[in-house]
Amino acid sequence: MLKFNIPTKPSIARLLTFLFAGSIAACGQPSNSSAPEFSQSEWLPGGQATVTPQNQIRFDYPAANLPVDQKTQFHAGKALAQQPWIKAPTITDSRDGLGPLYNARTCMACHLKGGKGALPKDASTPIFSSLIRISLKGEDKQNGAIPHPAYGDQIQVQSTSLAHQLRHLPSAKSLAKDVVPEAYVYINWQEQIFQYPDQTKVMLKRPTPVFKQLGYGEIESDTLVGIRTAPTIHGMGLIELIPQLQIDALTDEQDKNNDGISGRTNQVWDVETQSTVAGRFGLKANKPTLIMTVAGAFANDLGISNPLFKSQPCTSAQESCLSAATGNNKNGVELNQAQLNLVVDFNRNLAPLKARDLDSKNAIEGRELFYKTGCNQCHNPSFKTQKSKRLPHLSNQTIWPYSDFLLHDLGSELSDNRPDFKASGSEWRTPPLWGIGLRDEVNGSQALLHDGRASTIEEAILWHGGEAQSIKNSFIELDKNDRDKLIIFVNSI
Repeated sequence: MLKFNIPTKPSIARLLTFLFAGSIAACGQPSNSSAPEFSQSEWLPGGQATVTPQNQIRFDYPAANLPVDQKTQFHAGKALAQQPWIKAPTITDSRDGLGPLYNARTCMACHLKGGKGALPKDASTPIFSSLIRISLKGEDKQNGAIPHPAYGDQIQVQSTSLAHQLRHLPSAKSLAKDVVPEAYVYINWQEQIFQYPDQTKVMLKRPTPVFKQLGYGEIESDTLVGIRTAPTIHGMGLIELIPQLQIDALTDEQDKNNDGISGRTNQVWDVETQSTVAGRFGLKANKPTLIMTVAGAFANDLGISNPLFKSQPCTSAQESCLSAATGNNKNGVELNQAQLNLVVDFNRNLAPLKARDLDSKNAIEGRELFYKTGCNQCHNPSFKTQKSKRLPHLSNQTIWPYSDFLLHDLGSELSDNRPDFKASGSEWRTPPLWGIGLRDEVNGSQALLHDGRASTIEEAILWHGGEAQSIKNSFIELDKNDRDKLIIFVNSI
């Protein structure tokens, strides 16, 4: 039987979550309670949509129960996501319009095989598959943050110009009127040693961005800057179908029960409804819907205008960018609504992979420790998706993402001091853990946390602070064998 610590005056929403979402507790204190009885559904993180790979391990497989009549659309959307876009104008209007400022030529360049992005291992290689967010102090109702006047809210490290291709040659200076990239960004790594009470040592690394060849003036010292590593994209459609009521039931913004947790929803702008709503996608839960997430990536990362975001990522200081040729169709966009819908549905139908080795002795004991130390209190194990006539194969599924999709303050060590809508600089959305143990096998990425600083689950845990400090302390106090078992379990889900 599942065991719950039910508060004396639970809200209706919280009671509903007890019914649908699995065991819930606070993220600020160790639970010191046993794990609930193992459910066979834990083997299937995506419910009946879960994929059991036969050959290559990757995160861009279609849901196992995707109806046959939808598979053609899935693969058409996948082709669009993988398609390299080119500079306009060309004889075709179906794949031109790249940039003129951008970060990648194709969606899947940053999400290779559906997996995570990465950061360079040293300061000699510019970043790719990670982004640099940039803004001024303050909050903007519709953008979440106040864009930098010259660089907007994201640094684009590539452009369609010849100057970009010749950036290491003196002749590039003669092309000043061309659309030059905003900057080339490199990473400096600062190392520090963490030592457990048992004297075991772990190397922790912190990334700091270094801007070179700024194309549009200096970046002032008080500008807010944050690194964002591209996340995995499987399970997005299932996350989309979690009822908001189940997520809201996990919130306690004012910490009324004095348990150290104040998880809350971000309140963000929905461009389709022109209203403020709860966010659930993005590293700071700064996107409310999957279509906004995908459309925003097209506009900002590829420079491809679309029905939701019709403008290029050019600022008023970038005259050559504003005057560059576009691949716009008669409706004034480079990606039409039908194409956008195909890519969104491709993302929507990417399913998690089956769990592995959950019945091993180490994983069983690690699962118990996961609950006992309180990791489950922010990484909420389970939800049930709502009914959907359009997506019946994703409906009414018991899923195991291990996230509450709420904002939590993780302390100063993980803060980049850059707010995003209601999220402070130190608040981050709890990331789902399903498939986390496969990230290296999928595409070689070992990056964890919002800025890719952690290369192992152990490192990621050791960076936690704030609301998770007591939980981290419980992990630190375990002997090494038990720490290893907990990590084995996390790698299995």
